[in-house]
Amino acid sequence: MTGDRLALPERTLASRLVVVARAQRAEDYDAVLEVLADAGIRSVELTLTTPGTFDHLPRLRDAFGDRLDLGVGTVVDEAQLDRAVAGGAAYLVTPITSTSLVRRAVEAGVPIVPGGLTPTELFSSWSAGASAVKVFPAGQVGPGYLSDLRGPFPDIRAVPSGGVDLAGATAWLDAGALAVSVGGPLLGDAFRGGDLGALRERAEAFVRVTRGADA
Repeated sequence: MTGDRLALPERTLASRLVVVARAQRAEDYDAVLEVLADAGIRSVELTLTTPGTFDHLPRLRDAFGDRLDLGVGTVVDEAQLDRAVAGGAAYLVTPITSTSLVRRAVEAGVPIVPGGLTPTELFSSWSAGASAVKVFPAGQVGPGYLSDLRGPFPDIRAVPSGGVDLAGATAWLDAGALAVSVGGPLLGDAFRGGDLGALRERAEAFVRVTRGADA
């Protein structure tokens, strides 16, 4: 599958940055997403390991849908995928390689970024129609891995995730990553009562390196 592959949302592609939001409870999303949106973040992956994500998604879409692409991540089965699609997820992310999930998302018309690490896993998802593949855990391989993958798979679009810090974001993008997926190095302790001013500074720093100083 090539020409008819679903693209990720325009704001996500333009920003080249997805923030992975993993909170203790869904109500904690609100204040953090407000800071992220104000700092120039344009794409957030809401994780299903956060209790209440599905129930809280309509509120978040109402509050932030005009500023943020809200994806749903940690999708591991068809029931979760169907519920995320029904809830209006802008895109889907999985931590696993499942061609059946890729095909189901494509049939539903929603972009999907499935996780994998080995060449076989990543190419399986890509050839099934994934919008991009998530290199996970990226911290175990490094940006040079993407260059190696592009030898046999020159057209593959990759989003590294897991352990990507500020310097790593630059290196992965320089290596040809479509975008970078960032969690802890950007969010820090924000979901544990941390300083939201410091969160804004970290977010702005990532925006500068992913979109340029004038973002």
